[in-house]
Amino acid sequence: TGTGVARFEVGSQQVKFTRRTPDRQYQPGGVRDATGFRLITFHFADKAALTARFEAHGLPAPDFRPVAGTDRESALVLDPDGQSVELVVIPHASAAELASIEVGLTVSDLERSRAFYRSFVGLEELPPVADPRFGTTKYPFRHGSTTVSLRSFGSNLPRDTGSGGIQYVVSDVDTVAALAAARHITVEQPLRDFGKMSLRTIWLNDPDGITNYFAETGQSRRARSEH
Repeated sequence: TGTGVARFEVGSQQVKFTRRTPDRQYQPGGVRDATGFRLITFHFADKAALTARFEAHGLPAPDFRPVAGTDRESALVLDPDGQSVELVVIPHASAAELASIEVGLTVSDLERSRAFYRSFVGLEELPPVADPRFGTTKYPFRHGSTTVSLRSFGSNLPRDTGSGGIQYVVSDVDTVAALAAARHITVEQPLRDFGKMSLRTIWLNDPDGITNYFAETGQSRRARSEH
């Protein structure tokens, strides 16, 4: 696109792709090999159709395995850049389930990261979930149809700060900036006003340097004034 960002819609969310930037750290490997944005999960109802799409593009068929205690199956595949993608098949999935995504963050300190996403970002913390695929427990946080799940495999992993980040649309970015200053949250890019685009943003880092990007748009600003 003209902005250098490719956007794909999943329900009410967008998955965005950009080129690598020179001022970030990138680490190869899977979910266990570095801290950072290490996994994204999509949901499907028709395993046969999904498998056929992979084969039609000359890709190996995903290796689906049962998810213990459920009627679901999941497969782990790699995208063209070597990043992990989980495909979950839900028989008779609802429209809401198909429109949901899960972001998997690997973190160095679970308690510190749980506090960040619960108390600063304000996501709804859900009960921990056993995760046999990665031999650990994941800690999910929900916002609408997006789930952010935290996993930890130790405190000494290399940091990946470039492979992915999370964007939130907010109604008052000045409040976010003030709270970040009060909480001593690391600022990646300071509060900025894109007047012609009716956009104001601030980019913050979570405890592992993962980008949390807050954007106030003209639409979200109007929603605030209406309330």
